[in-house]
Amino acid sequence: MNSARDIYVTRQDFDRLSRLLEIHGHERYGALEEELGRARIVDSAAIPADVVTMNSRVRFQDESGEELEITLVYPQDADVDQGKVSVLAPVGSALLGLSVGQSIEWPMPKNERRRLRVAAVTYQPEASGDVNL
Repeated sequence: MNSARDIYVTRQDFDRLSRLLEIHGHERYGALEEELGRARIVDSAAIPADVVTMNSRVRFQDESGEELEITLVYPQDADVDQGKVSVLAPVGSALLGLSVGQSIEWPMPKNERRRLRVAAVTYQPEASGDVNL
């Protein structure tokens, strides 16, 4: 992953995710803890509409142009068949806080890497006024 990129997390998401790490264990979910440790924490009202927050629906694509759309959720709401990916999943924690146009390099089997770019945030709770999800 590209650690030089700036990411933004709402205060509410930061607080909830910090509690989640306390419950599930910091050592097991180090990637999420690392993301939170370098995130810029902002009020829900100040988060840009193109940033991936918790419960956001995000469309991202790889180098080939293949697109995938998921909703970033808390573990209890995860359902791969419905496109709901837990923030505790590696790709979930990597997408948290990214904005449209930003990319991450994703490790794949056989030491390959895949670049994923955020193409759109098709729904963001904060931008829609749904801050209590």
